[in-house]
Amino acid sequence: MLSEQKMARINELARKKKASGLSEGELAEQKLLREEYLEAFRGGMRHHIEGMKVVDPEGNDVTPDKLKEIQRQKGLHDRG
Repeated sequence: MLSEQKMARINELARKKKASGLSEGELAEQKLLREEYLEAFRGGMRHHIEGMKVVDPEGNDVTPDKLKEIQRQKGLHDRG
C-alpha cells in the first residue's frame, strides 16, 4: 500500500502536468512514483487472487491446480 503522501504527490504531479507541464526532475519523480504505485497494486491484487477459491454452481471446488499449489505452499484453504 502506498502512503497517502505519495498518492497525494502522484495526483499533484498529474494536475500540474495538465495545467502547466512538468520539469525533467518532476517527470522522473512521477515515473518512479507510478512504478511504485503499480508494484503495490500488483502485490495487493496477487494477494487477493491467491486467496480465492473457485466453486461451481453445485458447490464443487474447481480452483485451477496452479492456484491450489500456491495456496498449499502458503497454507491457505486447508489445502495442506
